[in-house]
Amino acid sequence: MPSHATRIEHDLLGQKAVPADAYYGVQTARALENFHISGVPLRLYPNLIKALAMVKLAAARANFDCGQFSKEILVGMEKACQEIIEGKLHDEFRLDVFQGGAGTSTNMNANEVIANRALELMGHQKGEYQFCSPHDHANCSQSTNDAYPTSLHVGMALGNVELVAAVKELISAFRAKGKEFSKILKMGRTQLQDAVPMTMGQEFEAFAETLAGEVRTLESIQSVLCETNMGATAIGTGLNAPEGYAQKCTDHLAKITGFPIHLAPNLIEATQDTQAFVLYSSCMKSLAIKLSKVCNDLRLLSSGPRCGFREINLPAKQPGSSIMPGKVNPVIPEVVNMVCFRVIGSDLTVSMAAEGGQLQLNVFEPVIAACIFEAQTLFINAARTLRVHCVEGITANEDIVRHYVEYSIGTVTALNPVIGYERATELAAEAMKTGRGIMELIREKKILTEEQIAKVLDPQAMTGQGRPR
Repeated sequence: MPSHATRIEHDLLGQKAVPADAYYGVQTARALENFHISGVPLRLYPNLIKALAMVKLAAARANFDCGQFSKEILVGMEKACQEIIEGKLHDEFRLDVFQGGAGTSTNMNANEVIANRALELMGHQKGEYQFCSPHDHANCSQSTNDAYPTSLHVGMALGNVELVAAVKELISAFRAKGKEFSKILKMGRTQLQDAVPMTMGQEFEAFAETLAGEVRTLESIQSVLCETNMGATAIGTGLNAPEGYAQKCTDHLAKITGFPIHLAPNLIEATQDTQAFVLYSSCMKSLAIKLSKVCNDLRLLSSGPRCGFREINLPAKQPGSSIMPGKVNPVIPEVVNMVCFRVIGSDLTVSMAAEGGQLQLNVFEPVIAACIFEAQTLFINAARTLRVHCVEGITANEDIVRHYVEYSIGTVTALNPVIGYERATELAAEAMKTGRGIMELIREKKILTEEQIAKVLDPQAMTGQGRPR
């Protein structure tokens, strides 16, 4: 049975009962009452929770270096932070990701959980803040206005590592299909019209490369997330932070995270600036555009099964209709398309939130955080879903694509060097008029021998593979 026991804590607004077994305190309890907005709690984004603990751990070590509190308090806070970094106590972060106050509630949630767990580790009771305080110790030399955005930077950098890894695995799956399909000749299309032949392998390798370009961008943008404003405190002037604290905290954070964390050159500017979030969000938007286009192509190429392109088969995952027997839909590319639409829309929210900042602080960082952490989570899940449940199981309909190559008028372009432009034009006109295939006419008119046809239709020769550029 759940415990109804409480402890009494107080803040600026007075006393309030807090669940006795809760590691969070009075300010978190008030925020839990105030913000019932999205239904999405902070704990669903573990990288943000881990990042908060990393920042608090770095701050605790820097404060100890600067003589701000005792070794006993440092050790208690270090152990508490390390537990959170390892994934413990995340259920104590229940606040809605949408919240007013520029992230103050999230910052205090972290301060209260760390202080109360440190108290336990030090042999005290939760709430005995005279021994370790959420304000005087967990938040020592800090403000929400430097600790919170720094945590966002670190959390997004952690998520970016996972995102890059997930997309790289998807790229590998496309490259594997590129090799598998390397000798299958098919028609390329421009403007949804027959163009010239290519191999299906080239098509899938292009899918891989378009995503690889986005990965390179995400890897390069990581450095933007590594600039922080720790030590800025309220507005960037460093009020209440001891001399040397900012650099010490930054150095500790770099060691803790393994990232090249560095201090912004102007802390007043950095405290009000959210451009790193805008840049990172725009990179994810770019990935969304590319990934959605790939999914569009997969759906188009697999359309059918009798009246569409039907060049490839996507794995059948579930029945596609409650009324049409036998219908199977491309549900995996569809859901990834939807993820991409969501991320593209969220990028506009990030842009508007960044623009809405005023004077020395941007109060809309929580919605920026909600959008970006959601986008990372969606992308990581979508990349795995697309790889495992779709790409790895794609098969080619070789008879269909061979028929298209031989029937298509576009094939005549590849014959120009062999039979000449005029003859090729005549064949194209006749094929258009009669509805017959190019290769059918060539065989009927004995323009080329079977040996010559085989040579012309060789994938290596027709698609330029191996040709020096």
